[in-house]
This record gives sequence, C-alpha cells and structure tokens, in this order.
Amino acid sequence: MEHIVGIVAEYNPFHNGHLYHLQKVKEMFPDSPIVLVLGGNFTQRGEVSLLDKWTKTKIALNYGIDLVVELPFPFAVASADIFAEGAMELLHHLGVTDFVFGSETDDIEGIKQLVEVQLHHPDFNSLVQVYLRMGYNYPTALSKSLEEITGHTYKLPNDILGISYVKAIKKNNYQIEPHTIKRTNDYHSKELKEISSATSIRQALKEKKDIKNSVSALTYYYLKKEELPTIDDYFLFLKYKIITNSNLTSYQLVDSGLETKIKKAILQSHTFDELINKVKSKNLTYARISRTLIYILCDFTKELAQKFKHVKYLRLLGFSQKGQKYLNTIKKELTIPLISKFTREKDPMLEYEYLVTKVYALVFSKEKSHKLIEEEYKMKPIRKEEKNETND
Repeated sequence: MEHIVGIVAEYNPFHNGHLYHLQKVKEMFPDSPIVLVLGGNFTQRGEVSLLDKWTKTKIALNYGIDLVVELPFPFAVASADIFAEGAMELLHHLGVTDFVFGSETDDIEGIKQLVEVQLHHPDFNSLVQVYLRMGYNYPTALSKSLEEITGHTYKLPNDILGISYVKAIKKNNYQIEPHTIKRTNDYHSKELKEISSATSIRQALKEKKDIKNSVSALTYYYLKKEELPTIDDYFLFLKYKIITNSNLTSYQLVDSGLETKIKKAILQSHTFDELINKVKSKNLTYARISRTLIYILCDFTKELAQKFKHVKYLRLLGFSQKGQKYLNTIKKELTIPLISKFTREKDPMLEYEYLVTKVYALVFSKEKSHKLIEEEYKMKPIRKEEKNETND
C-alpha cells in the first residue's frame, strides 16, 4: 500500500526543529508524498505570523513538502480540539494514510489510551465538569481528569495537541495512522540553540539577536528581506474596536463577564501582553484570551463560529511535481471542492479568509499591504521549481 503522509504546522517561523521533523518523516516514509496543512497569517495561540502564508508555502516546498493546503482561520486560531478537527478533516479529504506529529513524550500508545479514556470512560466527562466548577481552565480540567483516571499526566503543548489529533481521527473513524517524533527542544525555553523553539526565535528577533544558526537558510533569507509584523502592531486597531463596540459578546468566546473585564482593562493597557495579563485568571488561560482578542480584531463572531463547523473546501497553496502527480490521482474522488484560484468557487469561509488577510495587511507598508490583499484573490498555487531557492 502506498503511504500518503500528513503533517500539520504553522512554521512561525520554519526553524531547524521543523527541518529535523521533516527529515525524520522522510526516513520513516521514503519516497512518499508529504502533505502539509498550514496555519495561515494568524496562529493557534492567538499570535500573528511573522511571514505570510505564501512565503511560508515557498519555504515548505523548498524543504521537501509536496502539497500545501491552508487550514482556514476558524480552525487555525482555535483551541487544540477545534484546530485538530479541522486539520484532520483536511488530511482525511486528501487521502492521507499516515500522520506524523512532534511529541514531548513520544509515546503514541500512551496517547491512544488517553484518547480511549476521553471518548469512552463513563466518568471522564463528569470529572471534567467537577474540575471546571472548581475554577480550573478547560485544558487543566482535562489534564487533571486524565491523570485521576489513568495515573498518567500530559501537560506539554505538543502532547496535548497530539491527544486532540488522535481523538479527531478516532472520533471520525478516519483511516489515518498516527505516529510521533520525539520533540528535541523545550517549547517554553527562551534560550537560543541550534534547535530552538519558535517562541525563543520570535523573542530573539524582537530583541534584535542573530537567529541565523537556529533557522533554515531560506527562512533566514525571508526574515531578513520581509517586513515582520508583531502582535502589538495591531493593538490600536483592537483598542479602537473594543472602545467603540457596544456588544463584545457577539464575538466567539466572549461572555458578559469577560466583556466587562476587557472593557475595563483596555483603557489602562498599551500592549496585547498588558491587556491579557489584566484579564487572565485561573479559569482563563493566556492563550484563550489571546485568541479571543484576535477574534475581536478579525470580526469572528459566534454566528460565524456556528456556521464554520466543517471545512467545505481544500485551498491549495502550493505543490511539487510529486504533489501534483498525487493530486491528479485523487481529484476525481474528492468530495469537497479543490480551490486553486479564489474566484473559482464562492464560499463564505473563503470570503471570510479574505477579510482576515485584509486585517493582517493593515500594519504593512503600502506596497506590501497591497501585495498581500491582491495575492489573496489573484495568486495561483505556488509550483515548486526544481532548483534550490536558498541561492536567491
């Protein structure tokens, strides 16, 4: 049986750890097509992407990805479960047989057992509710419930995301086999090494440190060449929106209590970090509030969240010759549209993606902003030239 391998990433930015991950995938599945579901211009934890999705696609293709599809905003900027549901749904539609993700514990059997508990243990859901009533946030309530039932604890971000990936596969009965690769660095570490976390690289860039040894050559080229947005570049737009909006509860994740907190804190805050720290509490994580603020910024309402429960199309961002060959073999079997040009298929989620790009483009120079907006509806999927772009 031919293996079609799927991975999910944000590449914010693409670094040596990602390169290591790809090399390991190729060792596990030599000559198999590699399909990437790519998070776009805003990220899962409510951050902004340093490089836009088209640039990230070029980098991905350069280092051996064969097919890149976009994870739409409603899934890309979401809790682990929603993020994983969207990503696995796309991989399922693309006929992926094997899925590989980085994991701190590198224990796929342990993760599968935890998923069985989440899906089938009679006490699991009621235990989660008990911990929520005690004031814990949802990820902690999940983790504590699993620990109480199994005696195992999984608290690190890639393991948590891994549990969500495997759960989405099992719950939907997708014929995808999950595999793990041992994560070689600490997600929260701020120290720069040859293999560093994306968090530490972003921090180093902010502090004007040289990150050349921590990222791939092509990533370094683009990080030097492109304008790099920070989340605080969007802060005044967010502030204006919060101050002038009389009903923040229309936005996804905002209830009346959180609305009151945000409205009060915004007047004393001058950065995203300051605002989040004023609002966060035991039952509201930093990441959840950060995502919520991105929802307000990007006009992502509860109504849209209800409407966008499933991915209705495959947005193709780029492909290699091998990727194109594979696409040609599955095109006729696809049950949702494959979109390679924006105007071909009108879809409300695609229209919303265009709005998100216009928000992302707000903080760039006139030329770059115009280019980003135009690319959203004019750009065709990037075709990998069979040469090494790092010489550009």
